Amino acid sequence: MPSRKRTDWLEIGSGKSYLHRVHRPLQCLIFIMPLLLVYQIASALHPWTSEQAANGVTYSPHVVAFVLMLKFFALFGAVGNILPPLAVVAILVFWHLARKDQWEFNPKLYMGMFGESILWALPIFVIGLAVTRHAAPGFASLQAAGSQSPPLAAAGELPWQTEAVLSIGAGIYEELLFRLVAIIILNIILVDIFDLKASTAIPIIILTSAILFAAYHYLGAEHFNPATFAFRSAMGVYLAGIFIYRGFGIAVGTHTTYDLIVVAFTHLH
Repeated sequence: MPSRKRTDWLEIGSGKSYLHRVHRPLQCLIFIMPLLLVYQIASALHPWTSEQAANGVTYSPHVVAFVLMLKFFALFGAVGNILPPLAVVAILVFWHLARKDQWEFNPKLYMGMFGESILWALPIFVIGLAVTRHAAPGFASLQAAGSQSPPLAAAGELPWQTEAVLSIGAGIYEELLFRLVAIIILNIILVDIFDLKASTAIPIIILTSAILFAAYHYLGAEHFNPATFAFRSAMGVYLAGIFIYRGFGIAVGTHTTYDLIVVAFTHLH
């Protein structure tokens, strides 16, 4: 049985201050619930289907992370687009119960988390804009972090409503897979099973999850590009740091906010 101190670095949130409470699973769930609902409802309504069909576009308006979750559930005979959001809710609720946190609703806390999401998203946008314009040949357009097939990388080719909905989905489900799930699984393997010290395991966990996050974007139609791979890997490291030190909810908020800023910039620029 592993000693508890070896997993304490993933158990931030035991204090009573704002810095701790934003880590609590229930508070993260309440904060991201509007995003879950918007993505689920908007993707179900498909308000852009007829326009895309007229242009020969036939893919389903879902991010690949969402589709991967659907395929995972299908392995066990479970089908339905409601399963991924139910999984998000179940994970965070069971995590809340396991931690024995208080049941509370605090609007001021969520306003702080919203503000932090904007604050943490802005540096990524500025750096991405600088890279796009000056540093990386072949980096044709500013990249939304969740861009893959369907390709947000081809900025401006989709209606802004489609890109906005996909950005919300990417923020939720990519953070679930590559931060919450990947980091915890890597922690179990490296710290609990192989008994690495946290000081050694944490950099490996962060870098591995970031590389997986970057590589994932080429599962679809987008071809591998060293510049976009490097940018996404760097963003994966950044988001992993936010997940560890600011919590899952703010990581989702930061990822979503960045992607939405890119969509707005692309269509207004």
